Amino acid sequence: MKSYGGVVPADRCRAARVLSLFDREEISRGLAQGQSIRAIASQIGRCPSTISREIDRHGGHLKYRAVRADDRAWRNAKRPKTCVLAENLCLQQVVASKLKEDWSPAQIASWLVLEYPDNKTMRVSHETIYRSLFLQARGVLKKELITHLRRARTMRSPRNATHQGEGRGGIIDAISIRDRPAEIEDRAIPGHWKGDLIYGSTSTYIATLVERHSRFVKLVKVERKDTDSVVTALIREVHRLPDQLMASLTWDRGTELANHKTFTMETDAKVYFCDPRSPWQRGSNENTSGLLRQYFPKGVSMADYSQEDLDQVALKLNTRPRKTLGFQTPAATLQKAIASTG
Repeated sequence: MKSYGGVVPADRCRAARVLSLFDREEISRGLAQGQSIRAIASQIGRCPSTISREIDRHGGHLKYRAVRADDRAWRNAKRPKTCVLAENLCLQQVVASKLKEDWSPAQIASWLVLEYPDNKTMRVSHETIYRSLFLQARGVLKKELITHLRRARTMRSPRNATHQGEGRGGIIDAISIRDRPAEIEDRAIPGHWKGDLIYGSTSTYIATLVERHSRFVKLVKVERKDTDSVVTALIREVHRLPDQLMASLTWDRGTELANHKTFTMETDAKVYFCDPRSPWQRGSNENTSGLLRQYFPKGVSMADYSQEDLDQVALKLNTRPRKTLGFQTPAATLQKAIASTG
């Protein structure tokens, strides 16, 4: 990521219009059988001239090999487009001069349209300016110009950038909350939980588990925030639950659940992750955290509480009427749901 200035290069893909490896294998097979160019072209639905150029380009009738031709075509197709600022020295100088005056890339891009209304060669998008600053391999705009930007960042993350597959935050193969089944979303059946950490002083934590249907709460003592400690503690507490009562767990994007595959393997519960910067997806956790602050004020050390202490606090919450449950208690609501599904 750092070598690309925070701008993830787009994945290369083969255009639908070009010959595929399957097409090239058909060409190779046709040549081996002595078929004509037109017969081969008709068989794979291509123009005869396309087949003729393909064969001539990759060894001729006698030396043509499908895999070798496909590899060579893939390498030859790698022709990165030259940056517009690299092609237009005048535009490059104007952009650099405005950056030195502390103009933002968006201001520069919009100003160019007004200043040069009839000269479309004096056009550049603000994203191209950003990329030319952060991708120094382009050799277009000097790195020192970054200091004139309002935010002193060393990496660029475009608004439309995708981070899929990057393993951001150390969470590999995370399944988004948006992929949860409808039965989890409507809170119709028990067994689906939301989890989070409550922070105390001196780097101490408590894990909270909230059952979505009943708002039943479990509090879990964790020794540290690292993923092994948290996942091990969660597995221990889940095993204390009645069978089949942990069907899924939804968690924040914190790295404390990076080892979610171990949790799933030990509990048979699928794990889903909330989207970054989406607090509305964690309503149950936020509400529960507010209730727990009555017992664990900010600034206290969570290390002072044993698991027995946490169980007593959870018992108080679970036997207290809740407005969202029609003033039923979470414990009674959960027990009723278990009985109806059992």
